[in-house]
Amino acid sequence: MTIKEMINTEKPRERLEIVGVENLSAEELIAILLRTGTKKETSKVLATKILTHYNNINELSNASINSLTKLPGIGKAKATSLIAAIELGKRVHYQTDNINPILKNGDSIYEYMYPLFKNKKQEYFYALYLDSKLKLITKKMLFKGTLNNSSAHPREIFKEALLESAAFIIVVHNHPSGDPAPSSEDSLITKTLFETGSLIGIPVIDHIIIGENSYYSFYNEKKETN
Repeated sequence: MTIKEMINTEKPRERLEIVGVENLSAEELIAILLRTGTKKETSKVLATKILTHYNNINELSNASINSLTKLPGIGKAKATSLIAAIELGKRVHYQTDNINPILKNGDSIYEYMYPLFKNKKQEYFYALYLDSKLKLITKKMLFKGTLNNSSAHPREIFKEALLESAAFIIVVHNHPSGDPAPSSEDSLITKTLFETGSLIGIPVIDHIIIGENSYYSFYNEKKETN
């Protein structure tokens, strides 16, 4: 059965108008984003197959174009539409709840940054730039991949601090393994950044490593969050 053969009350777009977007299932929302199905399957059937493949919405939120286009019926256009919609949703949710917070301790930093790292399979390194009252001015994702001295070079971190007129810096990265315990490389980079900040006059006040439901603060100690 094609989408045209479905009665109006069963079509995802029409149901959105009739019952409201908040009452649509995940399959129906994805079907709307897909726009069309194939000659043999409706967009809703494709949506069900996508969710079945990724087990749940959380896993789908980290899907790549390559992994999506391996699914029958999902071309690059459908894959990019899905990924763009997911990213837009993340940004709306994140920015609504996290507009220029005051990051006064490890717990507040963890709460603010954890959503960015959830389910990530690579390491991401961020620098947070704060004013004199520890209020966030801006954050920059400086690189992704394994942390090393060349990738986390102080030049890039402090260049942004000068441009933003920051008073303090906090650096944050994740351990996809879930264990936030610092490596020897983490410790070496942290020492370099702390020393450089002291010399320049823009202190790096902490380096937070985020794991699964826990974090490690170089200013403090490992902190469990549940």
